Amino acid sequence: ISLVVLYRISTEVNIADVKTAFAKAGQEQIGLAILFTVISYLFLTGYDALALRQLGIRVKVWVMALASFSSYAISFTLGFPLLTAGTVRYWIYSSSGVSSSKVASLTLIAGSTFILGMALVIAVGLVWQPTTLANINQAAVSVNRAIGIAILAGLGIYLAWAAMKRRQFSIGRFVIEMPTISVSVGQLVLGAADVCAAAAVLYVLLPSEHGIAFETFAAVYAFACLLGIVSHAPGGLGVFEATILLAFHSVPKEGLIGALFLFRLCYYLGPFILALAGLGAYEIVMRMSRFRVGTITRGRDSE
Repeated sequence: ISLVVLYRISTEVNIADVKTAFAKAGQEQIGLAILFTVISYLFLTGYDALALRQLGIRVKVWVMALASFSSYAISFTLGFPLLTAGTVRYWIYSSSGVSSSKVASLTLIAGSTFILGMALVIAVGLVWQPTTLANINQAAVSVNRAIGIAILAGLGIYLAWAAMKRRQFSIGRFVIEMPTISVSVGQLVLGAADVCAAAAVLYVLLPSEHGIAFETFAAVYAFACLLGIVSHAPGGLGVFEATILLAFHSVPKEGLIGALFLFRLCYYLGPFILALAGLGAYEIVMRMSRFRVGTITRGRDSE
C-alpha cells in the first residue's frame, strides 16, 4: 500500500514546480529545514525510548530508531496512525521478542506523547496569542484564552492522575499500561519540543520579511496539524495547507504555497522514502539471517 501511495504522489509532483520552489528558497533555508526535520525525527525517536522505559523493555538502539522513524514517517503519509504506526512497530519489535500486548501499549504511549505535546503548544498559543488563532476558529479572543486555560488545567489534572498510582486497563487480550508521572512529564516536554521543531521546518521556509513571531506560528502549526489528524486525510493533506493559508493570509500566497510544498518534500516525502528503504533493507537482512540460521541447523542435523 505504501508503494502504491508513493507512486501516486510521485506522479502528481511536477518537476517544474519543485525547481521553482527550490529556486525561490535559499540554500540556507533548505539546509535549516532539513536540519530541523532531523531534529524533529530524533525527538520522535525519543517517544519510543520513553515508552520502552515505561514498559521495562530493552531492545537494541538501532531497532528502536528504525521502528520509531519508520512508523512515524509512514503513518504521517498514510494517515490512521494507530493502525499504520502500530503495524510497523509490531513488524520490527516482534522480531526482537516484544509481545503484541507490549507493542500495543508502546504505540498508545508514543501516540499520547504526540497528542500531549500538541495540546501543550496549542494551549500556550491560545493563552499567549489568542487573536491569531481567532482568525481560524472565528471564536472571540476571550473564548480562545479560556479554552487555552482549560487545556492547561486538563493537562495538570492528567499529571495529578498519573502521579496517584501505576495504572493499566484491558482491551480484549491486550493489557495496556498507562504512563507514570515521570514518563508523563517527559511526554509533555518531548512532545512540545518535537512540535516546535516540526513547526520550525516550515517556519524557516517562509518568505523573508513575513513578520510572524515563532511562538504564534508554532501554535497555528499545531492547530493545523490537529485539524489534519481529525480529518483523517493522509498527512492532513489539504486541511493542513488550507489552515496555514487562512491563518497567514497577509503573507504573499505564492511564497506561502511554495514553502508548504517544500515542507511536504522535506518533512513527509523524504522521510517516507527513507522509511520504505529502511524497512526493505531490514526485511532482507532478517530473511538472510533466518536462512543462514536454518542452513546451519540443517547442516548440524545431517551430521
